[in-house]
Amino acid sequence: MKIFMSVVLIMFLAGCSSENKQNNEEAATEKKSVVKDVKNKALETAQEVKEAVSEKAQEVKEAVSEKAQEVKEEVSEKAQEVKEAVSTPEIDAAKIYSACAGCHGADGSKAALGKSQIIKGWDAQKTADALKGYKTGTYGGAMKGLMRGQVSKLNEAEIQALAEYISKL
Repeated sequence: MKIFMSVVLIMFLAGCSSENKQNNEEAATEKKSVVKDVKNKALETAQEVKEAVSEKAQEVKEAVSEKAQEVKEEVSEKAQEVKEAVSTPEIDAAKIYSACAGCHGADGSKAALGKSQIIKGWDAQKTADALKGYKTGTYGGAMKGLMRGQVSKLNEAEIQALAEYISKL
């Protein structure tokens, strides 16, 4: 009976340890599965965060680029204004016209040398076009040669200022 009891005890202990071993293996497998799930979830979350950060970075980059373009255009406009203010001194159209007054009269009411049109009453555009035409040689009749010499030294701004002045005579 002792042998029988010993055999039963050994079988019982062997069965328990086998069952314990199986439980331990199941627990380990379950732990591995949980760790794997947590790891996968962490990787998914990291990818989502990475994509969100990338999108925000792109939005910020575009906003900064747009603002930089606006500032660049504004600076360019201001620089042009400053350049024009510095490079275009105040034009004294009355002083320029004084060279014209000898032939056209102080108020533009004379036909220069008895051959030209009376310029009094001309609008600024018509006067500017005529002066530019004289300068290039594409305008004028009998006075073309004389007038070309008179306007050849005038720049665009001076021609425009003179035309405005004449339009107000």
